Formats: sequence, structure tokens, C-alpha cells
Amino acid sequence: MLLKGKTALVYGGSGAVGGAVARAFAREGAHVVLAARRQGPLEAVAAEIRSAGGTADVTLVDAFDALAVEQHLAAVVDRHGPIKVMFNGISWDDTQGEPLTLMPFEKFLRPVQLGLTGWFHTGTALARHMGQNGGGVILGITANAGREPFGGVGGFGIACAAVDHFLRQLAVENGPNKVRVCWVRSPGSPDAPGVREAWQLYADANGKTLAEVEIEFGKDTPLRRVTPLAQVADAAVLLASDLAAGMTGTLANATGGAQID
Repeated sequence: MLLKGKTALVYGGSGAVGGAVARAFAREGAHVVLAARRQGPLEAVAAEIRSAGGTADVTLVDAFDALAVEQHLAAVVDRHGPIKVMFNGISWDDTQGEPLTLMPFEKFLRPVQLGLTGWFHTGTALARHMGQNGGGVILGITANAGREPFGGVGGFGIACAAVDHFLRQLAVENGPNKVRVCWVRSPGSPDAPGVREAWQLYADANGKTLAEVEIEFGKDTPLRRVTPLAQVADAAVLLASDLAAGMTGTLANATGGAQID
């Protein structure tokens, strides 16, 4: 087990990405602390983890509130001890589907503002905590739109690029304290609800089935498929583990070769 004996705090643990990563962390032996604003969805993920033999606790926090993040972290540490792994999978409430020329500025800015706000509060808090407690790993996820522009994604790609660079700076500043900072580059997994909804709209508009759309979107990648959530989560496990001890300020490209580094 790659994460045995480690406490992993997963912000956005009730979401599709956060839940997938939490389940993968638990499978690899981590004690998972799930954090989000709504208890019901968190309990559902925790129940899945426990039924598979893992351990998970449910906690509530608003990651866009700096004081709430600090108080929540103190309570988690008081109960479980030092956090060695953190994953941030909080939704940025991104709005897509229309060109920039028709989008109000406030709508365009929303994912940028939310992405950086949530990351600043959680990332700085965990970097301080880990730096004072022997180090740890801070992990996130961004999409290929952060490097390659796509039409109709609003502020999402720009938010991804901003978060990418925030994490690079966090890595540089906190590496001397044995804090690693990495992230997974996602292609937009077909089994993530938001992606599936967007694909369904595309399928309906073009008279295709979801299966046909998945084949179409994967046909130009070297692996001829779009990476599912479970494999994105496995990449996060690798980054969190000691096998990636020499990695910081960088990403694991899980796009199936949709982007070549």
C-alpha cells in the first residue's frame, strides 16, 4: 500500500474528482478525511470507502473562507495528527458553452476567482502546517485547457493556467521545508458528471450517441481513448506516494497523450 499510515485531507471530497481520489487514497492505506460544504454527499463517499475496507471521516468546511479553513485544519490535526497528503478537488463553478464576446465579465471571471481563492486558502494553510510538521504533499488537478486554448470554455482554461502557476510558486517557496506540490493534468474524464453533460449536449446536437462521442474525442490521442476518473485518481496516488519523492512543481499528464509534453 503506497499511502499506508498517512492521513490524507481531501477538499471537495463529495465531488466526482475528489471522491475518486479519496477512494484511491483509501485503497492505498491512507486514512481519508473528507471535507466539503454538504454532509450528505460526503457521507455517501465515506460509506463507499468503508464498505471497501478503508477508513474515512466526514468534516464540513467552506474552503472559500480563510478563517474557516484554518479552524477546520486545526480541528482535523487535533483529532488525527499531522496531515501528510492534501488533495484539492473543489469545484470552481466554471461556466462554459458560449464565446468570450458574448459572456459577461463577471461570468468569465468566476472560475478564475473561485479557483485561486480556494487554492490560496487551502494551499497556504497546508503548506504552513506541513512545513512545521516534517513535510508532506499538496496535490491538485487542472485540465488540458490550461495549456491549450479551446473555444467556448469561458474562463475555465485561464483559471487552470492561473492555478498551475500558483502551484509552481507554492512548490518553489515550500520545497525547503520538505513540502512537495504537484498536480494531475486531466483531459476531462467521460465519467465525470460535468463532462458527461457537456458531451451529451454535443451528442444531441450532432445526432450521435455518447459512446460515439467518446470514440470521436479519443480517436486522435495516442491511446485512442479519454482517460477515466479512476486512472486520473491513480495518477494522484502516485504523486502522493514516496515513489514520486523527486517530483515537485510539476504535473502528471493523464491526458492519454492528448497533450504531449
